Order: sequence, then C-alpha cells, then structure tokens
Amino acid sequence: MKKRLKRTITLKSKLIIFLVLISNSIIAQIESEITQFDDVLNEYHNIRDFCISKDGNDAYFTLQSPDQSISQIAHIKKENNKWTEPKLLPFCDSFMYLEPFLSFKEDRLFFVSNRQLNDTTRVKKDFDIWYVEKDIKKGKWSKPKNLGAPVNSNLDEFYPSVSKNNNLYFTMVSPAGYGKDDIYVSTWDGNKYEKPILLNKNINSDGYEFNAFISLDEDFLLFSKYNEDDGQGSGDLYISKKNATGEWQKATNIGTPINTKYMEYCPFYDQKNEILYFTSKRLHIKSRKFTSVIDFKNYVEGSKNGLSKIYKTVLKIE
Repeated sequence: MKKRLKRTITLKSKLIIFLVLISNSIIAQIESEITQFDDVLNEYHNIRDFCISKDGNDAYFTLQSPDQSISQIAHIKKENNKWTEPKLLPFCDSFMYLEPFLSFKEDRLFFVSNRQLNDTTRVKKDFDIWYVEKDIKKGKWSKPKNLGAPVNSNLDEFYPSVSKNNNLYFTMVSPAGYGKDDIYVSTWDGNKYEKPILLNKNINSDGYEFNAFISLDEDFLLFSKYNEDDGQGSGDLYISKKNATGEWQKATNIGTPINTKYMEYCPFYDQKNEILYFTSKRLHIKSRKFTSVIDFKNYVEGSKNGLSKIYKTVLKIE
C-alpha cells in the first residue's frame, strides 16, 4: 500500500513538473513573438516613441542620452529590404525633440519640443506640440511650426497622435484634469483645432494616463497607465473602445506577455498589418560565459537588457 501511494505521489509530481514545463514553454513561445524592431538600433542607449509610414519604408523615433536629458528625433529608411543608419532630422538643435507622429496623408510630422517660439531668444519654454510640413516633390521638411493655442498653453503638452480626420489626442499635465497626467482630444474643424476636451473617467483617473495612440477611425485608443492595481507593475499598455453611441468604454489592460513588471509605453499600431510597436524596458538578460569582449558586447546590446527599446508584435484588435 505504501509503495503504491509513493508511486502515485511520484507520478503526480512528474505530471505537475511536466505541466509546468509545458506552461513555461508556451509562455516562452509567446514571449518570443515579441521582437525588437531592428538590430540597427541596438547600439543606442535609449530609443522611444516610434512611428512608421504606411508603406513601411520610413520610420521616425527618439534617441535619448542615458539620463534622458538629451533628446533628438531620428529617421531611418528601408533600402533593399534593410534599414539605413539613423539620421537626425534637420531641425534638431540643442533643445529637446521627441514623440514624432505622421499625419494620415504623411504630409505633416507632429512632435514635441521645448524649443523657443522664435529665433530671437534661446530660452527654453515648456513642452509644446509642433509640426513640420513636407514638400512631397523635394522630400524636404519645412521649418518647425508651433501648433499654437488652444492646444498649446503655458503647461506641458506631450505625445501627439492624429486620426484620419486630423482630430488630435495628446497628454497634458493640468490642475484642471483628474490626476497627474491626463489624455485630451482637440477636434479639427477643417481649418483649426478646437479647445481641448478631457477624456472621461473610463480612460483618465487620479493617476497617470499618457502616451495615447488613436486609431484611424477613432474607434479605439491605446495608451499607458502607471502602477495600476490590475497592472503588471510600472507602466502598462491599456486599450479603450468606443460603444455604439461614441462613448469611450472602460479601459482594459492588454495583458501579458506584452505588459511586464517593467515599463511599457509609447504604443504605435499599424492597422493594415496588425502590428503593435511599443517601447519597453523589459529585462531578460542572464549571465553566461563569453568567448570575447565582442561576444559580451553583442549579447548585452542585442538582448532585452532593461534599456528603453522599440519592440513589435502581431496584435489583432477586433
């Protein structure tokens, strides 16, 4: 009887171990589907807030110093199915530049900067939303233009995202909001932007809501929330959809393995190809024996090493 019981316990233990191994294998397989955007960016310490053209041949993103005090917008182009080395956009100077976003027609590139309003002063101002316009024939961008009031104010405005009809979603830190950072929308009337409207409490809260990506038809919103009770830890990506009457529904966490206990933020969604691009500080690096300094360098730079990097994964949004 004791031998039979012992054998039964042993079989149960093996079954549990087997199930755990299968479970871990499935998790690893899903996690492996989340890949870095491209190796060409591995040598840089902090990469964040990414957008890509509809044809997939032009990408814009922010390069930052390790302490994030220096911030510049860079561009890469796909040639012969390979990405070129990043080049800074021509308007970048000693001020901070970040969070590029292409308009639907791709004739405007929105971004955020604390640059001065004119060339007569070198004094930094608060962060505003700016844009440049593209000369399609020459392929060159105009000088930066401040979006102006009522979108910009004496407060900080961040992370512009525009729908097909040019309605603008962005983050603002305002005492009139619900919390620390909140998400607003400013509608486009065909000539100008209207006064920003604070999105409802199904999206905003007394905490931090930021980095909102709006879908082309304004039927869903992807954004980050920080340190929420239903989160994995740090910043997580959430989604909210509109109902039949056009009201935003309660935002839900998009879950693991996209979200981790590390910071996930700055979503960009390619609706045509159903690919989610996002920034993450995920850390899956382990010590091992290295054959050389080059081996060490390649492993550390190429891994999910805790630095801010652009990742991508297939994500179907119904």
